[in-house]
Amino acid sequence: MHVGVLGGTGPAGSGLAVRLASVGLEVTIGSRSAERAKETCDALTSKWSDRALTLRPGDNDDAAMADVVVVATPWDSAASTCASVANHLNDKVVISMANALAKVGDEFQPLVPPRGSVAASVQAIVPGACVAAAFHHLPAKELGDIAHTLESDVLICSDHPRATEVTSDLVRMVPGLRPLDSGRLSNAAPIEAFAAVLLQLNVRYKTRAAIQLTRIETA
Repeated sequence: MHVGVLGGTGPAGSGLAVRLASVGLEVTIGSRSAERAKETCDALTSKWSDRALTLRPGDNDDAAMADVVVVATPWDSAASTCASVANHLNDKVVISMANALAKVGDEFQPLVPPRGSVAASVQAIVPGACVAAAFHHLPAKELGDIAHTLESDVLICSDHPRATEVTSDLVRMVPGLRPLDSGRLSNAAPIEAFAAVLLQLNVRYKTRAAIQLTRIETA
């Protein structure tokens, strides 16, 4: 599977890119600047020179031509970035991982983006794509530390069963991660907003906690 990461030069996007590459996936890191994407790829392959990582740089158009596309841009540019590459996204699974948050004083607060969530805004701007919301609660630093297993549940919601299935399969490829079908895309709003709570807990207790839900048995 070839995965493209739009806005893949930031902490979350590059962390997910290197984590997926570490399990054998081909990953294109996209950016508005292909040069910046190359710098990120070079830094990752240098840092993990003992790994055979299939990472390649490109602009966002290059990343959007992958089989599955992840939107890892800042939340307020997610929809516009997808609009700029919409001709590549029709009928593809597009995974939105951005959270609309703001830091106010010492606290993180959730924002309400257009249509209630970043994922819903992306779906509205590329109606021909199959959008799923996922990967919102994984600490970026731990995500990018492929020397250690990251143990977490990944909440997935979508209006498209195929998007839920493909995203779940992608999550299962990563040791320590468990996909959970969390319903329709309307549930992306509280899922994204909860990232503010998780960040606040991590600040307060000086940790980088992830989410694991109890009493759910999966096959």
